[in-house]
Amino acid sequence: MVAVGTDDFALARVPREARYSWPSVAVQRFGQVSALSQFLLGSALGFGMGFWEAFWALTLGAVILEIVAIFVGIMGCREGMQTSLLTRWTGFGHGGSSLVGLAIGISLIGWFGIQSAVSAAGLVSLVGGLPVWGWSLVFGLAVTMVVLWGFGSMQWVAYITVPAFLVLVGWSIVSTLVDHDLGTLIASPAPGPQLSLMEGTTLVAGGFIVGAVITPDMTRFNRSSADVVKQTVVGITLGEYVIGLSGVLLAHAVQSADIITIVTSSVGWIGTLVIILGTLKINDWNLYSSGLGIVNFVGTVFGKRVNRAAVTLAVGVVGSVLAAGGILERFTDFLILLGVAFPPIAGIMVAEYFVVRRWRNVLDATRERGAVPDEAPTWVPATLVIWLASALIGHFVTWGLPSVNSLVVAFALYVVAGKIGLIRGVGITRTQDLQQQPSPAPVAEPTATS
Repeated sequence: MVAVGTDDFALARVPREARYSWPSVAVQRFGQVSALSQFLLGSALGFGMGFWEAFWALTLGAVILEIVAIFVGIMGCREGMQTSLLTRWTGFGHGGSSLVGLAIGISLIGWFGIQSAVSAAGLVSLVGGLPVWGWSLVFGLAVTMVVLWGFGSMQWVAYITVPAFLVLVGWSIVSTLVDHDLGTLIASPAPGPQLSLMEGTTLVAGGFIVGAVITPDMTRFNRSSADVVKQTVVGITLGEYVIGLSGVLLAHAVQSADIITIVTSSVGWIGTLVIILGTLKINDWNLYSSGLGIVNFVGTVFGKRVNRAAVTLAVGVVGSVLAAGGILERFTDFLILLGVAFPPIAGIMVAEYFVVRRWRNVLDATRERGAVPDEAPTWVPATLVIWLASALIGHFVTWGLPSVNSLVVAFALYVVAGKIGLIRGVGITRTQDLQQQPSPAPVAEPTATS
């Protein structure tokens, strides 16, 4: 194992003494949802919907995301495992979990690079001195250095960037809306082509569904299921309403969906700083979860236990270089297509853990001693068929909410398959010695959140 950063229990259960108070986790959840992408989502809704229609789209989308995040989050908290590792005993088996880890790794490193390039463009206008490719490297490597030290360092970055982001967003909004009457904006019709409530809800739910599915990466550091519920409701609800509705009002005020250009031009460097801070807090989690997925993939396929921080460093460098070269922007459509694979993962995990419970006893038996189970099914063929079928339904069936359709179909198919005895493992794989050397104790939390 390479002595760099902290491994952060990448292939082990997080012990009770290494967990955090719920506000420490909640500020990171809120930081994910109150990111730049949420600002853009709000402006898209505001351009195509009236204020109250956008409010209900945000509400319905938030409820969907909260339900998904709470269920998979409770699983992560109880078992103390990251998402792709947990899937070994929640329906996917040893081989299937490697596919989950690979999908997470590829998808999130792609978005890491793309968002690094977005921040680089802002840094060029704010600071100058370097071309976009140069700032792409600087920003990407800076985020990588934060993620090397795991949840503890990311927590402190959240305590700095999230309040700063909110203050700067507030400043830019007030500066832009100062000449507009709030009541008039709320009552005004959509300035652009009309979006239906279903379309708006799809934008909201689909925009963060990957983040909801990989919630165990975060909630494995929670101390109780109640903490998971509190942080999810507070983080997602505030993120959707505070940032999303702000984008809606701005779109109505300026009669455009291009809010970022308007904000940066009207409030100068403040608006640019909003972009950078808003990207930083989502991008550290993109890189963190990507590293966890790849660690599980390597451990499963090659039987090698690799250090999470070393993988993060390698992936962060690669993602930054690709961002600097402008390569990843060509793969945006591929990453969006890959995103349809994620909702069924949550549906299968929840169905197995709470309903079918084929391997639940294995998790229960090893939880108290803080170890991962000694063995896992090598493959679960029925799960792979259900996963593929549900993803195709999410991609090709346009009625309703695609991400929700695929999730619900995966849940229902898995439950039915479990009841008629089709959920069976093929082969048994002995779990490698996944219990790693203990990571450093959690970074001390501010007394206000203890």
